[in-house]
Amino acid sequence: MRNLGRCISAVLASALRNPDSSEYQDFKSALKCVSALVDFTLIAQYCSHTPDTLSYMESYLQTFHRTKDTFLEFRTSKATCTQANRQDRELRELIADQRGKEVRHRTLTNRLRLADQERVERSDRRADLIRRENLFNFIKMHYLTHFASHVRRFGSISMYSTEIGELAQKDQIKDGYRRSNKNDTAWQILLQYGRQHARGMRFQTIEALWKVKGVIVAEDSGMECRLFQVTVPLTGFFKAL
Repeated sequence: MRNLGRCISAVLASALRNPDSSEYQDFKSALKCVSALVDFTLIAQYCSHTPDTLSYMESYLQTFHRTKDTFLEFRTSKATCTQANRQDRELRELIADQRGKEVRHRTLTNRLRLADQERVERSDRRADLIRRENLFNFIKMHYLTHFASHVRRFGSISMYSTEIGELAQKDQIKDGYRRSNKNDTAWQILLQYGRQHARGMRFQTIEALWKVKGVIVAEDSGMECRLFQVTVPLTGFFKAL
């Protein structure tokens, strides 16, 4: 989301730069909605807040809620889409029945004009149904309204970020599962991560010792243990290895 927020406003402004008269208001509302959401997200990431920043955050959220209906037609559930298709099919059958009862002959021009009118009517009814059934009433949208009050009560939102847990799931769970033989995976995941963690701690310790002059380091080759003294700082040598 952070990477998307850095470029979405510029990309959207470039894509909507030449609207015609019928699209100008929709394009303007879409750009305003996205800009307000990006500004809200950026302010929510502040490590510290003041009453002014919280008022800005609430103002941007209100602007987003006022203009978000521009994207309502793109939030169509499967049930709404099925209902719209059923309505369109029933309307086509009704029009076909009415046309079959007509006895007078129509010219080609009249038939084409009537077909265009019927197509527009079906499209308008479908759009009205989708607009009536679509909602932004879901839990993640509701969470945004609590951000400012939670900052006032508990402090900065960044302290409760779940990014660390998501990264840990990838490094500790998914990678360990891929390296296992898929039998007794929990034990293998814990064993693999324990070894990886211990190896990382050992590497960091050795790397820190390489940087210190005059430290005696023990090198264990398995058969014998040798002691040698570091006479010069070997910064970067361990990384090269």
